[in-house]
Amino acid sequence: MNQTENVNQVSPLSVDDLTVAYHRKPVIWDVAFDLPEGQLIGVVGPNGAGKSTLLKAIMDLIPRASGRVRVFGDTYRNNRHRVGYVPQRESVDWQFPVNALDVVTMGLYDEIGWCLPVRRKHRQRAMEALDRVGIADLAQRQISQLSGGQQQRTFLARALVQDADLYLMDEPFAAVDAATELAIVDILRELKKRKKTAVVIHHDLQTVPDYFDHVVLLNMRIVACGPVETTFTAENLNKTYGGRLTLLDEVNEAMRRRETSL
Repeated sequence: MNQTENVNQVSPLSVDDLTVAYHRKPVIWDVAFDLPEGQLIGVVGPNGAGKSTLLKAIMDLIPRASGRVRVFGDTYRNNRHRVGYVPQRESVDWQFPVNALDVVTMGLYDEIGWCLPVRRKHRQRAMEALDRVGIADLAQRQISQLSGGQQQRTFLARALVQDADLYLMDEPFAAVDAATELAIVDILRELKKRKKTAVVIHHDLQTVPDYFDHVVLLNMRIVACGPVETTFTAENLNKTYGGRLTLLDEVNEAMRRRETSL
C-alpha cells in the first residue's frame, strides 16, 4: 500500500534541466529537483546564486533557456490558481495608491474576475487574512505608510487569502522586526499543519534548522537538496559558499541544538 501511494504521489514542484541566462550568461544552470508535499522548504545560497531567478522562472515571469517545470504534475499556467507568491519587498512599488485591504483583495482577482466589482464576501476574506497576520487594524492604511514588517505581512496576507496549496516566498524574513519574523514562522507552521507546501528563499543560515524541514542549497546549480538533518551539513555548506562561510560554527551549533531538542 505504501509503495503504491509513493508511486502515485505527485510532487508539488518538480524542476528538470532548468537553465536561465541573461545576455547569454547563465544565472542558473541545469537545475533539477522534486520537492515533497506538505513541507517547509528553505532555499539558501550566496548572493547572486540565482535564488530569486529560480522562483521567477518557475512562475514564467522570465524566459527559460531550457528545462521543464511542473506544479502538481502540470504546467504552472494550468495550476497557477494553486500557487501563492510573496515577492521581495524591494520589487514592489510602495507608492501605488492602494491600501492594505486592496492589496490583499488582489489575491482573489482570479476568483473575482478582472474589471468586476469586489463583493462584500471577498473583502471579508481579505480582512480575515489581515487578521491572521496581525494587522487587521491597518486595513485602510496606504501601503507606503506601513512599516517594513507591516508591508511584508500585507503581502503574506495576499498570498494566504488565495488558500493556495504551494507558496513561493522570496526572502519574507528580510529586514523585518522580531515580532514579524515570529508571526511569519507561526504562519508557516500553520500552513504545514494544513498540508500546504512552502518554498522560502532564506538568508539567515542559523535559523534554517529551526524553521525548515527540507533545504535546497543553490549556487547557480543545485549543490544539495533534501531533509535538513542530512543535507544541511558543513560539507555541503562549504561547497555552496565556496569555503567563504563565516557563520559555519554558529550553524553547526544550531544543528546541535536541534538534534538535542528532538
